[in-house]
Amino acid sequence: MLSSPSSPKGRLFFMMVLEFFIWGAWLPLIFGYLPSLGFSPGQQSLILNAFPVASIVGMFFSNQWADRKFNPEKFLAFSHLVGGLAILGCGFTKDFLPFFSLMLVHCLLYVPTISITNSIAFANMKNPEKEFGLVRVGGTIGWILAAWPFTFIFVNWAAVDAAHPAGLVDWVGKALANPLTGDAAKAATKWTFIVAGIASLALAAFSLTLPRTANKPAPAAGTADNLAWLSALKLLKQPFVLVLWLVTLVDSFVHNCYFSWTGTFLGTAKADGGVGIASNWIAPIMSIGQVAEILTMFVLGTTLKKFGWRTTMIVGILGHAARFAVYAFYPQSATAIILIQVLHGVCYAFFFATVYIFVDAYFPKDIRASAQGLFNLQILGMGALLAFSICPWLMQDLYTKVGVVDFKGLFLVPFAVASLAAIALALFFRPPTSGPGEAIPAGSAPH
Repeated sequence: MLSSPSSPKGRLFFMMVLEFFIWGAWLPLIFGYLPSLGFSPGQQSLILNAFPVASIVGMFFSNQWADRKFNPEKFLAFSHLVGGLAILGCGFTKDFLPFFSLMLVHCLLYVPTISITNSIAFANMKNPEKEFGLVRVGGTIGWILAAWPFTFIFVNWAAVDAAHPAGLVDWVGKALANPLTGDAAKAATKWTFIVAGIASLALAAFSLTLPRTANKPAPAAGTADNLAWLSALKLLKQPFVLVLWLVTLVDSFVHNCYFSWTGTFLGTAKADGGVGIASNWIAPIMSIGQVAEILTMFVLGTTLKKFGWRTTMIVGILGHAARFAVYAFYPQSATAIILIQVLHGVCYAFFFATVYIFVDAYFPKDIRASAQGLFNLQILGMGALLAFSICPWLMQDLYTKVGVVDFKGLFLVPFAVASLAAIALALFFRPPTSGPGEAIPAGSAPH
């Protein structure tokens, strides 16, 4: 249990809340916002790819510092101070070059903190398999909290005032009944970056209160192992690690297809093949998956123990396939589309969170931040890079005819890719374990 907010685990929990609040504030709606600024598909890809490029850079530099050269809590504070100011600036510019530059600065500093917060959490746990889910669910709650304020930010307040609401209940009803539409809704998206910046600055200050994580002693200079990321890369010689690393790339691509297209799909009118959701409800509906993720995280430890690494991960990947199948074949059923959002929690917890726990179990202690970075290279880097390079082209060019998107054909692409990834994991992922769901101690990991 987390005991109290001021306890070490309570502070780790709140660290995760703020960490993922930042990302959850701006990511879901940026895909529809960038075209509204007049950016071309190529410019959109450059901005969106700042995040995966930062993950790649972080693998070779930032995580090395966190493992060997820098106090993780101070690194977290510095990153969120400068990165927070940068993402705040994105809310105040509509020109491509400054927007891209600010987003790149933010991502270069923010992305490594995802690995570092994991490492800080694991370093302060006695039983990561049981405890990580409880701490990491703070990130899920943070993502949810980031979505709901926009229910009131994306409101046509002029219409609410004109309706002269009587009392609080009537005021809330009028607010929810008068969402912003069209260009006004797109313009209001700038607030997602402002909110993210404020949260980042808050985390910068809070990072200095976190439990101290002792720096790892560095190996002798001149040895190959002096580079933590190189030691992590060497583990790819193990077939089971390589298979998981490659499947993680594919699953990340599918995962980012969801973020690239879902907001637009929900907001598109039914007559044009979409779901027809009001602008102020898109982010909250997309947060339903995070609510389900909370419940899934609580049973993750039990699931791993009962079914093992491979089966748990396969279920996570197949969740993507099922969701995109519903998108493709039942787009006119708003109820089905809303309910299927719960699978997002299963997809994340049963695959990505399980991967993080797996890495902590199999990789040596002195390279774990870099080991987390090795898989974040796929989750946040290469997979996202593929998705953000291909998705704008797929939606706006290949699957758009006469201004109307062929959502069915579009969603069958990630459906097929996810299905193949699940099959590959079932056939080729064979980690050495002493029993289903039992992690091998880090000291037993191959060097």
